[in-house]
Amino acid sequence: MPVIGGLVFLLLCVFGSYVASGGSIVPLMKALPFELVTIGGAAAGTFVMANTMHEIRHTLACLKKLMKGGAYGKADYIDLLCLLFYFARLANTKGAMALEPHIERPTESAAFRKFPKILGNDHARPMICDYLRMVGMNADDPHQIEDVMGRELRKMLYEELHPAHALQTVADALPALGIVAAVLGVVKTMAHIDQPPAILGEMIGGALVGTFLGVLLAYGVVGPCASRMKNVVEEESKYFEVIRAVLVTHLHGNAPQVSVETGRKMAPGQVMPSFFELEEAIQKLQIA
Repeated sequence: MPVIGGLVFLLLCVFGSYVASGGSIVPLMKALPFELVTIGGAAAGTFVMANTMHEIRHTLACLKKLMKGGAYGKADYIDLLCLLFYFARLANTKGAMALEPHIERPTESAAFRKFPKILGNDHARPMICDYLRMVGMNADDPHQIEDVMGRELRKMLYEELHPAHALQTVADALPALGIVAAVLGVVKTMAHIDQPPAILGEMIGGALVGTFLGVLLAYGVVGPCASRMKNVVEEESKYFEVIRAVLVTHLHGNAPQVSVETGRKMAPGQVMPSFFELEEAIQKLQIA
C-alpha cells in the first residue's frame, strides 16, 4: 500500500541517515515514548475540543480511505451509467411515471437489484431517486435541476472534506506542540542544573526530541495523510457529478446514449471506462 510504503521509506531515510552519520539511537529511544505521549495526547485533546462527536466519528470512519483509496473503480462507473441509461430510456419510451415503481421502492426494483452496490449506497441511491421523483412531479427544468443538484453536491463535498480539514488543523498544530514538549524538557533540565554535564546533555537532547517529533509528525505523517484524504474525497465526488451530468443532459431532451456519454466524461481519468466498454455493457444490459 502506498501510504504504508511511503511511511516506512520516510522513517528509514530519517532514522537511517541519522544512525549512518554517527548518531546514537539510544537517546531518541529513551525520550521518544514520553515525548510521543505528550505531543500525541495534546494533539488528540485539541482535535476533540475542535470537533463535535459527529465530526470525530466521521473522521475516524474516513481513516480507511487512506489505505483503500477511492471507493469507486471502473466497474462501479460502468454500473452507474448502465443504471442511469436504463432509467433515461424508460422515461423516454414510457414516460416519467414509469419510473415511479423503481424510485418509490428501490429495494423491490429489478433495476436497482441488478446493481446491489448502488442499491446499498446511502448517498447515490437517494440522490437518483429524489431527482427522478422531482422530474415525475413536473420539476423538469434542466437549469433548475442542475442548480439544485450543484448546491447539494457542493454541500456534500464540504461535509466530506471536513475530516481532511480536521487532520490538517492537527498537522498545523503539531510543530507548536512539539515546542511545548521541548520547553517542558528544558524546564526539567534546569531543575537538575547541579548534575554533571553528561547528564545535562542527555536531558537537553531528550528535550529536543519533542521539537523533532512535532515537526516530523506534522510534515511527514499527519499532513500527507490529510492531503491524501482530501484527494480521495474529491475523486469520489466525481461519482455524484456523473449522476448530475446524466440527469441534466437527459432533461435537455438528449437520447439516453448521449446522456450517459456526457456522464462518462465526468469520471476520473484513471477509472473512466472507454466508449466501447460502456457500449458493450449497455448492450448486455438485461433488466426484467
